[in-house]
Amino acid sequence: MDLIKIGRFIADCRKEKEITQEQLAEKLYITDRAVSKWERGLSLPDADKMLELCNILDVSVNELLNGEKIMQEDYERKTEELLVEFTKKDEEKDKQLFTNMWVLLISTFIFYITILILGAITLGEGIPFGIITVVSTIIFVCVGFYALKIEVDIGYYECRKCYHKFKPSYLTALIAPHAHTTRYLKCPECGKRTMAKKVLK
Repeated sequence: MDLIKIGRFIADCRKEKEITQEQLAEKLYITDRAVSKWERGLSLPDADKMLELCNILDVSVNELLNGEKIMQEDYERKTEELLVEFTKKDEEKDKQLFTNMWVLLISTFIFYITILILGAITLGEGIPFGIITVVSTIIFVCVGFYALKIEVDIGYYECRKCYHKFKPSYLTALIAPHAHTTRYLKCPECGKRTMAKKVLK
């Protein structure tokens, strides 16, 4: 998605309507600085303002996000291209989130082990070491729960029998036996339990 192209398109449509940035901002109940950011390609309108903006400028959302007027015969193709682009962006975001989840989990595990070793060496047995152990264990477990939430929220689990992709509830994923991100889950499509693997697409 070309933000510069979209920004120019918004500016051109606004000028065609003989509306100033300030007038457009007033109609949308936003600041003229926000309109200026759109037109300079620094940001996109929020989803809740996009339909209003399109109505004011007499363009479709598809035209706005493509940054150009679309002929009727090209409309379906442009819509498909836009959907593919959004899907790719979502997949890239999921992959980055998945990587971040593992970095967080591994970093926390290293921190946890390091704290326990240092605590055992410097403090020995006793109440201070016990407190450090309990606190660091709680932190590690909380990070583990958060990492599982990320894992469940992004992508899907794929049944090994029918290849159906599905999302289980957080609790189902939590109690399911697992190895890495592969979990023993019941497929809602075929009803079989398999070691469903995590897929991001």
